[in-house]
Amino acid sequence: MVGLLPDFGNFALTVLAFIAALSVIVAVHEYGHYIVGRWTGIHAEVFSLGFGPVLASRVDRHGTRWQIAALPFGGYVKFLGDSNAASGKDGEAISALTPAERRHTMHGAPLWARAATVAAGPVFNFAMSIAIFAAFFWVNGIATDLPVVGKLTAIPGAVQELQPGDRITSVDGTATPDLKTFSDVIELLPPAASARYGVERMGAQTEVTGPYPFPPLVSQVQPLSAAAEAGMQDGDYVLALNGTPVQAFNQMRDIVGASDGQPVTLSILRAGQPMEVVVMPKRVDLPKPEGGFETRWLLGLSGRLMFDPETRVPGPLEGAWLGVKQVGNVISTSLSGLGHMVAGQISTCNMQGPIGIAKTSGAAASMGLSSFIWFIALLSTAVGMMNLFPIPVLDGGHLLFHAYEAVMRRPPSDGAMRVLMATGLALLLSLMLFALRNDIFCP
Repeated sequence: MVGLLPDFGNFALTVLAFIAALSVIVAVHEYGHYIVGRWTGIHAEVFSLGFGPVLASRVDRHGTRWQIAALPFGGYVKFLGDSNAASGKDGEAISALTPAERRHTMHGAPLWARAATVAAGPVFNFAMSIAIFAAFFWVNGIATDLPVVGKLTAIPGAVQELQPGDRITSVDGTATPDLKTFSDVIELLPPAASARYGVERMGAQTEVTGPYPFPPLVSQVQPLSAAAEAGMQDGDYVLALNGTPVQAFNQMRDIVGASDGQPVTLSILRAGQPMEVVVMPKRVDLPKPEGGFETRWLLGLSGRLMFDPETRVPGPLEGAWLGVKQVGNVISTSLSGLGHMVAGQISTCNMQGPIGIAKTSGAAASMGLSSFIWFIALLSTAVGMMNLFPIPVLDGGHLLFHAYEAVMRRPPSDGAMRVLMATGLALLLSLMLFALRNDIFCP
């Protein structure tokens, strides 16, 4: 029984992290529907966090019952005149209302009010993600445009003559006038134990010796990766792969890529102690900077420069814009991935279901509060994007109906709505079952 405790602890963390992340995202999404509905004159009868039996509830001064239900895997807002949580039309109840009362139902409100209320859920998800990403930029700062040394990282056995505040003007004789050029130069730099750096220090030019700029130092182990499963840790310093010494992080990528999925033995230093770790690479589809995807064998390790570049705090507008760009990147990468899956160009195993998302939630939580909050922002963006898909029962489907009404000057018939909603529900359940199948059977 004692031997089961670590596994139970991991399972408990996974479940709690998943519920916490989902509850925050659902609450923000549904609050968007609720508050914009209230602003536009649509009355909310119920705001529910979760489904099933009600555990706690209260009625506010606006007549809305706020409740927490037993099944914490979603939520809903039921507006006046709705027959269910999916905003189905309760024709009998609506017919019993006066014209003034019908104005406060979702189905009797003006088209603009209904469309705004429906769109508000995904918009609030995006807004929360933007706020979280922007907060990270404001707290952690962003690198300056110049390659100025901030904090140095200790590299085992390396000569380190660089100092914080040094502005690196060249690497092995190649000029580095800005941080982008510096990155381009070190990408092409041959692996070596050290490098010569031209630096500007206290107004004077000098040349010093320092470690290779991108050493085989592990800065982060990706959640649920091959390296994580093998027990690799942040701060591990890699000496060799399969007996081949490495001096640069990029050498590891080439050796793992050539392994064709066979186990890779890493000789590492951990807290100064040598040890070996055997890792089974995983086949992963990665987005390329120029667009599209490439499939590679990966361990799931991230590296870093041997120093942290000097940072600056972005202004309020710049930080917010960086948050918007981050949300845009997540959406564009996700949509590109879906397109490539549909076209058969990458594996459909990239689509995660509830079990996969729960595992990622637990892994992010185990890495610390910052990682977990960042994950919530990523998941909130995904939820907002998914809800805009033009599938009946989702917000995007309702917006499609509103667009039809705007063009045709009349809403779809009640019969057509019932058929479309049933079709959309069947499609959504099929996608969920397919994703669940991936969680169970995909490696």
